[in-house]
Amino acid sequence: MFSLTELEAAHRVVQAAMRPTPQLAWPLLAARLGAELVVKHENHTPTGAFKVRGGLVYLDRLKRERPGVAGIISATRGNHGQSLAFAGRQHGVGVTILVPRGNSTEKNAAMQAFGAELIEHGEDFQAAREEAMRLAATRGLEMVPSFHRDLVMGVATYALELLSAHPDLARIYVPIGQGSGICGCILVRDLLGLKTEIIGVQSVGAPAYALSFAAGKLVSTESAVTHADGMATRVPDPESLEIVAKGAARIVQVTDDEIAAAIRTYWTDTHNLAEGAGAAPLAAALQERDRLTGKTGIILCGGNIDLALFQRWVLASPAAAAA
Repeated sequence: MFSLTELEAAHRVVQAAMRPTPQLAWPLLAARLGAELVVKHENHTPTGAFKVRGGLVYLDRLKRERPGVAGIISATRGNHGQSLAFAGRQHGVGVTILVPRGNSTEKNAAMQAFGAELIEHGEDFQAAREEAMRLAATRGLEMVPSFHRDLVMGVATYALELLSAHPDLARIYVPIGQGSGICGCILVRDLLGLKTEIIGVQSVGAPAYALSFAAGKLVSTESAVTHADGMATRVPDPESLEIVAKGAARIVQVTDDEIAAAIRTYWTDTHNLAEGAGAAPLAAALQERDRLTGKTGIILCGGNIDLALFQRWVLASPAAAAA
């Protein structure tokens, strides 16, 4: 998909807008897992999530190739939209974002604060994406997909930072929404010639990639029901799925209760706030703690969780009550 030279150039684009994110070993988390670990803190980016890297690389290329572009449009549950709004503002490009009705109010507000026009449409991400494609044609805007070479290459810069500093990682747990994060980890692992296992994580309520991985073909679902909105997708991206099928070791499914417990664990053990997708890799590692040997990498991909959802889900969950 891209060379190491191209990836390093993308990293320079990202570094012009933000510092490398921390990658920290937390003793309390290590004690819980019974294993050495490193957390990659993508919750420490300017938008609070890893996606900003992809937006920066996408807009950098677009403005060089098409300086007169009328604007861009895309669909999101939040972090992808924030990344495009952040990068669009830096490059002076108008950004329109479609979200499903009932989307995170705080993520919606963040996208608007970065300058995006926000449109609510449909009951889930897929419906919002289809409307974004229609509006792209009628308004003459560039439709930005959730999975694209530039987005993956941008996101892959966090894996470059992590694996360059820790080439001895035995495995990395990474959440799957539309696949840019896990594909970035797989591609960087291969470019660097490492043997690190890349383990995907999905919600049991939104298992399209897990089902597809097991079946060896694309499998969509009728619904994607999870509080971890960053993983709530029904239809895998075919190009993403091909990379995952070839390069991932396995895909672990976690429940919303396990994710809620992991969010609480991040707070108590590190005082970092994780959104659902951000905590899912820790939930998977805890689920598999008995098979962990060597050093484990865990991607905390974002911290953008609404306060109301945190109170309703995380603090009121069975896991919280039992703690």
